[in-house]
Amino acid sequence: MKCGVVTFPGSNCNQDMIYALGNLLNQEVVELWHKDSDTQNCDLIVLPGGFSYGDYLRSGAIARFSPIMEAVIAHANNGGKVLGICNGFQILCESGLLPGALLHNNQQKFICKNVFLKPNSKTSAITKELDNKKAFKIPIAHGEGRYFANDDVLKELEENDQILFQYCNEIGEVSDEFNPNGSCLNIAGVTNASKNVFGMMPHPERAVDLLLNNTDGKLIFESLLN
Repeated sequence: MKCGVVTFPGSNCNQDMIYALGNLLNQEVVELWHKDSDTQNCDLIVLPGGFSYGDYLRSGAIARFSPIMEAVIAHANNGGKVLGICNGFQILCESGLLPGALLHNNQQKFICKNVFLKPNSKTSAITKELDNKKAFKIPIAHGEGRYFANDDVLKELEENDQILFQYCNEIGEVSDEFNPNGSCLNIAGVTNASKNVFGMMPHPERAVDLLLNNTDGKLIFESLLN
């Protein structure tokens, strides 16, 4: 699969993503700049984590207006796959490609640690090959990761099988006790109604290398790429 990784001013996970997709998952990777106006016929566009434009205004609020986003939105509207990780997830919500918003963590602190995720959606490409009885250990690193949507949107997400991942414990139990940031319904990631745009706060690209003693993230990418 030809994958395009976008770099915005302030992106800091772009090289991690390029290494994971290119070196460890053997995909063709193209680097896309925020001022580019096309996606170079990529099959998958990835918006990586970081602090685009210094997270001024709101995280992702300025990056949403970068020239590349017009092409990303067109790509998504034409059925192309788009993945946003952390700040990329925030950008996708700001651009309207995904429902909801990412708010400040409920403890008003930046969180950087490993968490466990339970795959929820059985019909989304990024989760359908995952064992939904298994808890996947994936790192988080964010200050604005609390997923929020109103009750009607949350109901729609549940009914349409759009909740990708929920925070859980090491044996897959979903509970507020294991929610690191106060996200509604313990949500760690969602997809759009067409299930071709995916957003998640945890960083699977940081869990693909045996040198890090964790390859749970590789399984997430393999589900999407397959």
